[in-house]
Amino acid sequence: MNMKIRYNIWMMAVVLLYSLHACAPYPESAHPALQPLVLYPEYQDVTIPCNVAPLNFLLRNEGVDAVSVNVKGTADSLQVHAHGNKVIFPQKAWRSLLESEKGRALTVTVTARTAGQWLRYPSFEWRVMPERIDAYVSYRLIEPGYEVWNALQIRERCMENFEERILADNSLTDNKCMNCHVHGRNNGNLSMFHLRGEKGGTILNRNGRLRKLALKNDRMTSAAVYGDFHPDGRYAVFSSNIIIPMLHAADNRRLEVYDTTSDLAIADWDENRMIVSPLTADSLALETFPTFSADGKWVYFCSAPLVALPDSIEKLRYSLCRIPFDTERGEWGSRVDTLWNARLNGSSVCHPKVSPDGRYLLYTIADYGTFPIWHRETELRLMDLQTGTVDSLSAVNSNRSDTYHSWSSDSRWFAFASKRGDGQYGRIYFAYLDAEGKAHKPFVLPQSDPEKDDLTLKSYNIPDLSATPVPFDAAVIKKIYQGLEAEKFE
Repeated sequence: MNMKIRYNIWMMAVVLLYSLHACAPYPESAHPALQPLVLYPEYQDVTIPCNVAPLNFLLRNEGVDAVSVNVKGTADSLQVHAHGNKVIFPQKAWRSLLESEKGRALTVTVTARTAGQWLRYPSFEWRVMPERIDAYVSYRLIEPGYEVWNALQIRERCMENFEERILADNSLTDNKCMNCHVHGRNNGNLSMFHLRGEKGGTILNRNGRLRKLALKNDRMTSAAVYGDFHPDGRYAVFSSNIIIPMLHAADNRRLEVYDTTSDLAIADWDENRMIVSPLTADSLALETFPTFSADGKWVYFCSAPLVALPDSIEKLRYSLCRIPFDTERGEWGSRVDTLWNARLNGSSVCHPKVSPDGRYLLYTIADYGTFPIWHRETELRLMDLQTGTVDSLSAVNSNRSDTYHSWSSDSRWFAFASKRGDGQYGRIYFAYLDAEGKAHKPFVLPQSDPEKDDLTLKSYNIPDLSATPVPFDAAVIKKIYQGLEAEKFE
C-alpha cells in the first residue's frame, strides 16, 4: 500500500470520527432534574472491583432521547455522549480509568435530554476496590420454571470483558439435564458437573484431564448430587438424594422440591471409591448441601429430622452442622456439631460455603425446606467462624430470593443468584466484603448491551467463580457423552 492510499484512508477515518463526534449530543446547559434518576441496572453507589467490565446501563426515565455521562476520578475521567437512552463505555478507556482510580471513588453525573430539554440528575458514586475479583464466572442458563428443563446450557463468562463460552449444551447430549458446575480452589483446571441420563455421569476436570464417573455404590440411595471439592483436590463430598418436585395448591409459591431420603458420601478420585459414614446416613435425618472447610478438616452440611412429606413440608427445617474429616486416612470423624439450630431460629438453612481464607461461612435461610430459589423470603447470611456472630447482610439482600453463592479467591468478593427485580428471572450479582467483614451494595453482571437482560428470558443459575478458564467446551463434552464409558466407584 503506497503512502497516498494510506494517507487517504487515515483522512477518511479522521473525518468519520469527527462526524460521529459532531453528531453526538452534548448538553451545553442543563436544568436540575425534578424526578429521580431511573437506571437499569441499578448501579447507583455500588462497590466494584478494579478489573470489572464496563458498567453499561439504560436510562428508564420516560422520553429520554439523548444522554451525556461524566465519570470523574481524582486522576482521570471518562465522558460518553450518545443518542437514545443507552450508556456504553469504551472498554480501553474504562480499563485505564479503573486502573488509575483503584481504592478511590468515582463521581458519576448523568445528564439526559427529554422533550428537547437537558436535565442534570444528582451525582452518585462508584467505589473502585483494589482487590480484583476472579476473572471468570460459570453459570447455568435455564428456563425459570418447572415446565422446561431440557433446554439449557452451562456457560463461562469473563468478568473483565464480555467474552462468553458455552461449556456444555444439552442440545448436543440428547437434551439431558446438566447441573451443579463447581470449581475447586477457584481453579479452572479443577471442576465438575453432573450430566444425567443413560450415557451420563459426573464430568470431572482435574489438571485438565476429563473423566466421566458413576458416583454411586450400593450403600448410596442415588448418584451424587450437590457437591464440593476438598482443598487438596483428591476428594470431593456429595449428597445422595431422592428428590421430589411438588406444585403448590395455594399461596404465591409455585414449586417445592424436597428430599424423601438424603445422605452424604465422599468421593476419592485416586481410588475410585465412595466413603460413607453412619453419622451422615441416618434414615431418620436428611443431610444435604455438604462443603469442605478451607483447610479440609471439616465437612459443613445441612441436616433436618425427617417429617411426613409432603403434608408437613412447612415443618421441614434444616440446621447447620459439621463433622471432622481426616485427610491422611480418608475417614469421616466420630462426632457431629450443630453450629446453627433450625428449631431455635425458626428457619431453614441451605448452601453453606466457607470463604477461602477460612474466616467466614456464607449461607442462606428460608422459612422452611431445602429449595429456596422459589421462596421469595430467602436471604443470605454471613457467619464469622472465629466469633460465631451472624451478619444479616442487609446491604446485600433484597425482597426476593438471594441464594446459590460462591466466593472469589481472595475472600473479598462473592457471587450469588438473585430474583430481585421481576421475581422471575435470576441474575448474577457480586458483593464486596471489606477487611472489617462489612458487606457493600452489590452490582449485577455487566453486559455489553445493557438491554440484554430485558431480552434474555432465561435465568442465570448457580454462579461459580474461577480465577482461570476451564480447558473444555460443549464440543468436547459431546464427545465424552457419546464415546466415554463412566468409571465405576466402589
